[in-house]
Amino acid sequence: MYPPIHQCHNGHTICSTCKTRVHHRCPTCRQELGDIRCLALEKVAESLEMPCKYYNLGCPEIFPYYSKLKHEAMCNYRPYNCPYAGSECSVVGDIPFLVGHLRDDHKVDMHTGCTFNHRYVKSNPREVENATWMLTVFHCFGQYFCLHFEAFQLGMAPVYMAFLRFMGDETEARNYSYSLEVGANGRKLIFEGTPRSIRDSHRKVRDSHDGLIIQRNMALFFSGGDRKELKLRVTGRVWKEQQNPDTGVCIPNLCS
Repeated sequence: MYPPIHQCHNGHTICSTCKTRVHHRCPTCRQELGDIRCLALEKVAESLEMPCKYYNLGCPEIFPYYSKLKHEAMCNYRPYNCPYAGSECSVVGDIPFLVGHLRDDHKVDMHTGCTFNHRYVKSNPREVENATWMLTVFHCFGQYFCLHFEAFQLGMAPVYMAFLRFMGDETEARNYSYSLEVGANGRKLIFEGTPRSIRDSHRKVRDSHDGLIIQRNMALFFSGGDRKELKLRVTGRVWKEQQNPDTGVCIPNLCS
């Protein structure tokens, strides 16, 4: 039983969750349960150390009750939400499970390597829906990264955006950097940054404009032709930042 712990007039105890389930009547003597707290049992509960509820996912931590609740809200081992942005998918799990889920259930393209070269084509670029166009998963440095490409309205202007998310926690995501590039006809746009963790939803990343943003007119210019069809080629790479032990400066470790 976790605090708050209640008791009836005869001294039988029950936790607050079960109190509502038994309609505020003691399941032992059927007396009505008021708001009498059992402070002695609450102090016992507060003094006990208990494992994190995510221990089966690998968390080794043990905490007193209230510290346990705070830890669990931020535990690095807590399950991740599915990063697929094309639907409100409610699936949660660890990274290996979600990788299989994306491949098998969402039919997401999987690639190995730290460089990418993708072409995005749309026959009528003037129709811009608030929807994800494509999600691709890359495996490099023993980690998984999600490449998103979206079309949405930014104010009154339709824009296209590409960004990368790291399948892991934010602290680990900071060990990596990436670049995105799009261009044609002697012009190019380049974005460099740190991938965001999938702890941040794709909508949160998109709305913070943390990625390569291409205005529609510029996108059509890059597409060439009669400007009636979108043909964008987005290239990029991921690298791992390594700290120089002599200077303390991060140096890039490029993937061949």
